[in-house]
Amino acid sequence: MVKDTNKNKYYEAVGRRKTATARVRLTEAKANSFVINKDKDCDSYFDTKELRDIAHDALIKSEVATKFSVSALINGGGINGQAEALRHGISRALVKFDESSRGKLKKEGFLKRDSRMKERKKPGLKKARKAPQWSKR
Repeated sequence: MVKDTNKNKYYEAVGRRKTATARVRLTEAKANSFVINKDKDCDSYFDTKELRDIAHDALIKSEVATKFSVSALINGGGINGQAEALRHGISRALVKFDESSRGKLKKEGFLKRDSRMKERKKPGLKKARKAPQWSKR
């Protein structure tokens, strides 16, 4: 979705991973900046370098000449799922901005929603598949 409010054009997309959801807005800016949940920057929200790298991957791999201000609302899931949901949302918004970046992002697998979820616990079992210890006698 492309919105134009007060001459500020932005590209919006939703990214998901496991139970995490990220609603992302990309606005063209002079330098890259991240604002997550209206008050935190990327470095304070994602503690480790690996999680920050996952969040920035889509912008780096797309090689888009312009810089973006990224604003995201993230909820649900764990911290790793949230980082991957953010990457998914940024990738989808970048495709709306520049259709030619689709090939690079698709090749990296950033446009595909990773739908693997935790399997539910079954009755009589300890976890989804782990059974209680069995003894013959």
